[in-house]
Amino acid sequence: MKVLIEGYYYDPAVLEHEQVTDGLIEYHRRPSDGFVCYNYVGHVYSPKLKDYIFFLPKVVLEEKSKEDGGADRVFGEKPEDIICVSDKDGKLDAPQRGFICELAVWVYRALMIYRETHPNQNILLERNIAQIGNRRQRLSDTLLDIILELIRFNRDNQNYLLFVLKSIHSGYNKINWRRTISHSQTIVQDGVPVYLRPVNKKKQVNYDEELFIIYYSILNYVSNHYGFHVNINMGFELITGSKLKHYLEGYGRVRMRQIRYKYFSDKALRLWELCYAFFDKSHAINVHDDQKEYLLAQNFNIIFEAIIDELVGSKDIPSGLKEQKDGKRVDHMYTFADLVYPDAQQRQAQRDIYYIGDSKYYKIGSSVGDDSVYKQYTYARNVIQWNLDLFLSDDEEKKQKDNPKNIWLRDEATEGYNIIPNFFISAFVDDKLSFENDNLRKRETVFNARQFENRLFDRDTLIVTHYDVNFLYVLSLYARNNAFSKTSWKVQVRELFRKNIQDELNSKYSFYAITPREGVNAEQFIQQNFQQLLGKVYTPFGEIGSQEYYSVALDNGDRFADENERTLSLLTPYFYTERCPIGTNPESVLPKVKQQAIGTVIPTSLLTLHYVQRYVKDNFLIGCYKDEAQLSWILGANDKGTNLYNVRIYTKGLKRAGTMKRSQLEQGGIKFVILYRLGEDFKNEYRVFHVHHHAVMSEDRMRQALYPNPQGNYFCFVFDEEVTINPDINLVRFLTEYRIDTENEYQEGAPIVTTGEKLMQYQST
Repeated sequence: MKVLIEGYYYDPAVLEHEQVTDGLIEYHRRPSDGFVCYNYVGHVYSPKLKDYIFFLPKVVLEEKSKEDGGADRVFGEKPEDIICVSDKDGKLDAPQRGFICELAVWVYRALMIYRETHPNQNILLERNIAQIGNRRQRLSDTLLDIILELIRFNRDNQNYLLFVLKSIHSGYNKINWRRTISHSQTIVQDGVPVYLRPVNKKKQVNYDEELFIIYYSILNYVSNHYGFHVNINMGFELITGSKLKHYLEGYGRVRMRQIRYKYFSDKALRLWELCYAFFDKSHAINVHDDQKEYLLAQNFNIIFEAIIDELVGSKDIPSGLKEQKDGKRVDHMYTFADLVYPDAQQRQAQRDIYYIGDSKYYKIGSSVGDDSVYKQYTYARNVIQWNLDLFLSDDEEKKQKDNPKNIWLRDEATEGYNIIPNFFISAFVDDKLSFENDNLRKRETVFNARQFENRLFDRDTLIVTHYDVNFLYVLSLYARNNAFSKTSWKVQVRELFRKNIQDELNSKYSFYAITPREGVNAEQFIQQNFQQLLGKVYTPFGEIGSQEYYSVALDNGDRFADENERTLSLLTPYFYTERCPIGTNPESVLPKVKQQAIGTVIPTSLLTLHYVQRYVKDNFLIGCYKDEAQLSWILGANDKGTNLYNVRIYTKGLKRAGTMKRSQLEQGGIKFVILYRLGEDFKNEYRVFHVHHHAVMSEDRMRQALYPNPQGNYFCFVFDEEVTINPDINLVRFLTEYRIDTENEYQEGAPIVTTGEKLMQYQST
């Protein structure tokens, strides 16, 4: 057997010396520098060479640095030195030769699976494997040849197999009455003798049966281990487990030699020969060569991408995410538990996020280019924009269809963005040449993109990690095509990706969990300190029970120490704050807080200060609320969680106290609303809110907004923050004089519109 490496540049003189060139003239391309390169993976049988030529994936090449000589290596040797695998005097030892033979089988199986799952592919070149016949034969010692011949024998010789099995079992269960009467104990029941232990006519040793047991045990192993589809309809007790392992490690060859001279028919001899060759792996068997045969992949990077996507990605990705609108296509994408929310064992409901991956079919140790890194950033930005477009859409049906898991990347409370896990995945070959080791290792290189520093929860902060997976394991897992095994590894590797990315973030950032102290309105605090907290605070947890939890991420870099200290100093007086690594349940580190009513007064020092003299020509509305329940509704206990205040709109024919005309409210240009509690104006206590915009809400809409017993239409002022004003207003004196001036018209608690200039006349002394 000859072995060439995909994409490697060979000296034509070396190929001539190894007698390879004649069999591959139509496949190679000749670069301008005179070297010969073959960009294929698979196998070719050449009648001219009377031998197989295997093209192995370039991932088996280990890229060497200039310090190590600069030339690529396979098993520490130059690819030119291992072309002839069958040469026992060459540089490869027996385990390495066996590995190459087995790798060829797995490559063959992977190409077959890819062909089945991608019927419209155009990257495979194929000519059918030659069938057994009575024509000219060739010698081959490849494991793939042996396996295919074993399977063909089962398919093409069913009549022979059934005939022999029938002969083996004829009379097997017939009772030997002479021996039964002589040796078995008898019980007479109702005058009829009953023999407890009848003796069957068993043969002492049946070598045909043993050969068939060994043969079907091999087929069963081939089916389970390599994933070949084999029909086994015979009811033998097969050799499996540790006993089969003993056969594979050498005893099988010994046992086959012991029973060699028990067979005389051509079919039995052929079957013995195939079984012996399987155990020996180097014994020559005859296979017919009436035509050239080959199975080659022209662009194996596409197949590698398909392998990784089958084992890592998801197929149920909404339109526009994987095939993006700008023409870019994401290699791998799936939804899985987000990074900040507590781990699976700590969470009752999983919150998902998009994971974006890109497979890189490189030589071992190759680095990722800048263009690939920037593509990953673009993929993530496109995903964010797709999610925002959906979020801002009014099409509720489309939202439900395209976002069934309710994934939103932007948090409205903090205007922070969730972290999108983004990664590269390339391959390496396990040092022990193991197809069973599912080792996944993380590279030290981490790629970062940002617009602002120390803002992890920002849409422009993107992190890309890089992993290497054992190529031999994923190749064999894909080739076996066992749904359970693939699903099990998919769950395992997704958890591992998540854990590794979390570890990377925990090493770069200090994470804190915060919850508001008693009497603090967290949302208003964040709004009032928006610039200092933007990108540092995010709401991954929302409310757990009745308690709000937020996550804070601060860069560990020394140059951010002062900035981080200021951020923590800002938060600590108003929030319980504890270190909480990403993925940890905040309830495990923070105390339980007995929250007061949502309308609890925020410390004046936290409120934005506005000077009334700047608004002398603007209007202020003075209104009231009747109890704490209404104040809670005003401060967010509605369906939108929005701070707002409602005024009854005058409607002809509908008698309601305290109404105002809609035109008066709309044209008033009201900038601030001052609220006091009805019946407690004598305390001179009030709260001031800055108006962001206004809206008219119908009776049905108010009912939907959880307002108690609405009647008619309402004019609603929507607030963006609570503020404080200077100078302080003597509200008691203002209301007292207003009642006197409007003695017959004013209804207690009705809203009053006044100017800033008028309020300046009622400064507190």
